[in-house]
Amino acid sequence: MNVSATLRAGVATQSPEETQAIAAAWAAELPPGSTVALHGDLGVGKTTFVQGFARGLGVRRVVASPTFTVLNLYRAGEKTLAHVDAYRLCSDAEVEALMVDDFLRDPWWMVVEWPDRFGRGIPSNAQHLELSILPDRRHALRLR
Repeated sequence: MNVSATLRAGVATQSPEETQAIAAAWAAELPPGSTVALHGDLGVGKTTFVQGFARGLGVRRVVASPTFTVLNLYRAGEKTLAHVDAYRLCSDAEVEALMVDDFLRDPWWMVVEWPDRFGRGIPSNAQHLELSILPDRRHALRLR
C-alpha cells in the first residue's frame, strides 16, 4: 500500500484508531530525515495523528501534545521522533531558541503541529498534511 498516494488522493477516517493506523503505515513508509507539517484547526486530530505516526516508528511511550513544552522527543531503538507544537510560538527567534536541529539524531523524523508558526524551521522538502472534520464528523486527511 502506498500511503503517500492514498493521502494525496485524500482519505476520510471513521475513528481515532483508523487515523492512527494510517499515520503508522505512513511513518513506516517515509524515509529518515522526513518532516511532516500538520495543518488544521484545533480539535481536528493532529495529536491523534502523531500518536499513530510514533507507533509506526516503534515508539511505545505515551505520546502527548507538547502544547506547553513545545517540543517532545521520542526514541524507539535508534530512531528519534521530534514532535513540535508551534501553537505558542510568536517569532523566528523563539523557533531558533528551541535548537531543534541539536536534538535530531540520525535516523530522525519530525512532525510539526501549527507549522505556519514554525517559520524557517520547516524544511522546503517537508510533507504538508491538511486535517479537517467533515460535516458527517469523519476526519479528512489530504497531503498537499
